[in-house]
Amino acid sequence: MAKRKSDQRIRNRRASFDYHLEQEFDAGMVLTGPEIKSVRDGKASITEAYCLMTDTGMLIRGMHIAEFKNAGYVEQKPHRDRQLLLTKSELKKIRGKLKDVGYTVIPVEVFFSESGYAKLKIALARGKKTVDKREDLKSKDQEREMRRFAR
Repeated sequence: MAKRKSDQRIRNRRASFDYHLEQEFDAGMVLTGPEIKSVRDGKASITEAYCLMTDTGMLIRGMHIAEFKNAGYVEQKPHRDRQLLLTKSELKKIRGKLKDVGYTVIPVEVFFSESGYAKLKIALARGKKTVDKREDLKSKDQEREMRRFAR
């Protein structure tokens, strides 16, 4: 059997720039066959996505998974809402934090577990102010300068 490329990850680079990431959770995703094949090919994007709490659980909205060209007659919707699989205790923690003002749940990364399932790393986050973003950029520039002169 061929070995799968399990180290491929799809990251949301804007997440750490726009938000203070406080607590992270790993969630499974309910995907169809053609969707999982597109994710394995790296044809997914979570930059505009966000998570939504419902009565039954949690959904991810705005995640784009490109249509798989060899899917045949199966209807594919690239922007449909997808169910996230979390434990009851994790949902309870998230629901409690979302009641606080300023918290949101954002997707950080899509990866594959060792057993081959697609997982989504989500984070409880608070939005950053413009001043915080400037400070982060300044500290990154300073670190880059230090590394350059240390060589």
